[in-house]
Amino acid sequence: MIKTIADALSERGYETLTDVQNAVSEPELNNSDLLVSAQTGSGKTVGFGLAIAPTLLEDEERFGRAAEPLALVIAPTRELAMQVKSELGWLFAKAGARMASCVGGMDARDERRALERGAHIVVGTPGRLRDHITKGALVLDSIRAVVLDEADEMLDMGFREDLEFMLGEAPDERRTLMFSATVPAQIAKMAKQFQNDAVRVSTVSAGNQHADISYQAMTVHHNEVENAIINLLRFHDANTSIVFANTRASVARLMSRFSNRGFRVVSLSGELSQSERTHALQAMRDGRANVCVATDVAARGIDLPNLDLVIHAELPQGSEALLHRSGRTGRAGRKGISALIATPKTVKKAQRLLSWAKLKADWVSPPSAEAIRQKDQERLLEDPVWQAELTAEQTTFAETLLAQHSAEKIAAAYLTLYQSRQSAPEDLSEPDAKPERKNHDDFGSSTWFSVSVGRDKQAEPRWLLPMILRAGNLDKNAIGAIRVQQSESFIEIADKSVDRMMTFLDQGGELEEGIAMVKLDSAPNISSGPRSSSPRPPRRDDDKPRGKRVWDDNKPSRPRREDDGHKAKKWQDSGKVKPRPEDSSDGERPKKPRHSKSEGGYGDKPFRKPDGDKPFRKRDGEKPFRKNDGDKPFRKSDGDKPFRKSDGDKPFRKSDGDKPFRKSDGDKPFRKSGGDKPYRKKEGGPSDRPKRDGDKPRGDKPFRKSDGPAAGKPKGKPGAASASKSFRKPGKKSFGGNDVPRRRK
Repeated sequence: MIKTIADALSERGYETLTDVQNAVSEPELNNSDLLVSAQTGSGKTVGFGLAIAPTLLEDEERFGRAAEPLALVIAPTRELAMQVKSELGWLFAKAGARMASCVGGMDARDERRALERGAHIVVGTPGRLRDHITKGALVLDSIRAVVLDEADEMLDMGFREDLEFMLGEAPDERRTLMFSATVPAQIAKMAKQFQNDAVRVSTVSAGNQHADISYQAMTVHHNEVENAIINLLRFHDANTSIVFANTRASVARLMSRFSNRGFRVVSLSGELSQSERTHALQAMRDGRANVCVATDVAARGIDLPNLDLVIHAELPQGSEALLHRSGRTGRAGRKGISALIATPKTVKKAQRLLSWAKLKADWVSPPSAEAIRQKDQERLLEDPVWQAELTAEQTTFAETLLAQHSAEKIAAAYLTLYQSRQSAPEDLSEPDAKPERKNHDDFGSSTWFSVSVGRDKQAEPRWLLPMILRAGNLDKNAIGAIRVQQSESFIEIADKSVDRMMTFLDQGGELEEGIAMVKLDSAPNISSGPRSSSPRPPRRDDDKPRGKRVWDDNKPSRPRREDDGHKAKKWQDSGKVKPRPEDSSDGERPKKPRHSKSEGGYGDKPFRKPDGDKPFRKRDGEKPFRKNDGDKPFRKSDGDKPFRKSDGDKPFRKSDGDKPFRKSDGDKPFRKSGGDKPYRKKEGGPSDRPKRDGDKPRGDKPFRKSDGPAAGKPKGKPGAASASKSFRKPGKKSFGGNDVPRRRK
């Protein structure tokens, strides 16, 4: 191993290398392309740094002057790219390597200036790297090694085209190293296309997949998922925890809930800008936050310090997502816990995910409130503060306390203060429990209290309840109704627990900083909220029923006019319409009369009469259109018809005789199968259009007949190039007062 690299590992505390680091740093693989699959948290970043070190440094211990980059590292997400840059930075620091990053969301101008100054290793995301390459800011002519970190994730995110473009721009003699947790078929296909005799390195074993992670699965009531997560966070009290959700909306809801419960929480999701995501991760690393709520955007490659607990608030979409989420903990030899929260409806899905991922999980119950209180006491007794030496100031204050209070009271006060800094645990019901319907009459006598926060301070019952229980050391059954108003809230407490609450209030206690609680002399006047409305007035005796409308004899109607029109007169005088009743005994308004033709109910109407003289569609008599017999102007079956006659002299489409268009035999003007045609002739000869010397006479037809005497002269402008204009056949009359239709080419 190169001395500068070995010194950097030693200073970092690396006594032994992981399996993947040992495998890729073998001397015989120094010039080979590699396809490496290793589980998350196995040290792949340092591994490919060790793998490309001999290629970049060759026989030297330090890099030369920075110019065009020698290595290109591609990562799927911004956070992973920045983390890779940080890891390679300390690994190659003693070798004098200059690093540059090109990631989306950062200032592209600063990145271009860094590339112009020169860099030995460039780390970035596919989109931004391709942008710099196409604009000429990043030149790959001197590249010796290309590393694809989390290659399967980049393909899933749709970066295949960008990856193929960058690999095509790099020199052919480069080394190509692909690192991935899994090697699906598309990764193998890309390796075959862009790698030269790649060596397959695998350190994934189905038997010890994530051996440092303890998997737990628990079933909770579908309404108590968030309460179960709160109890998990309180029970384990991990230095760093991450809660995974599937959507941005779920992340925002969980973050708001945990923040209200006193947790130091940050969020990671796609809607945040790059600076916001960077600040969130830095807060986790600095210890200013200990809970991170994230979507799967943070599941790939993010390494948070001392991450001991991973909670799946919502089940992942697949087994690979489950492995990558869980792989955030149990890294580099540390132990971790991965807890899956399932409801009765999603238990089978959780079992399938564990089976597909080849993982075994312990199905346990979520921590109860009593177990959390017991755990708090154990942690309090194990706190290192008991072993610390007392200062003179602390000794003086301790003597003052002992002079005023007993040791038992001081210890109880210390426990109360310790618990007040923690979020109160939640009481969980059975997963299949049905909601209870409490009868308020069984609550007994009670007293009302007022709390100085309301809707304007985002107060809600599930936030007020644990705060009151913790302050008065009350049982949950001692709390009755909780009514949140605009600027204050009212709490009902059973009389048997009022003295305990008053003891706390008399000592000047506050529920929280700035939140006061006061006892009321009588029940408050509680409004139903800003969306409430006044009660509906009772129904009066003279209100009409909201049912079927009835005929009202007393209601005056519009008087009938004598000159209401001939239609109304015919309607009434036909004798087939029942007159409107003057008096209805049952009070119902009569329906509009309906008539059928069979009853002759239409009377003497101008249209569609069943009998008599009708202007349209008469069944008998003389009809102007479509008569079955008699003299018809159109479509007669016999007699003399102007169009489409089956016999006699027809102007169009005659089966025999002289036809002007498309004759089946004889001489045709268009598309003749034989003879002399004016257009598209199969054999040589002059065209019949326009007329030239030597052409055959046109014949006795109005246009384009190949034989017979000329029958007429076409109408049109003299000397026209084409005679295929509008024609009227000589000797034929127009039909129906209309001219013969004109045919245009």
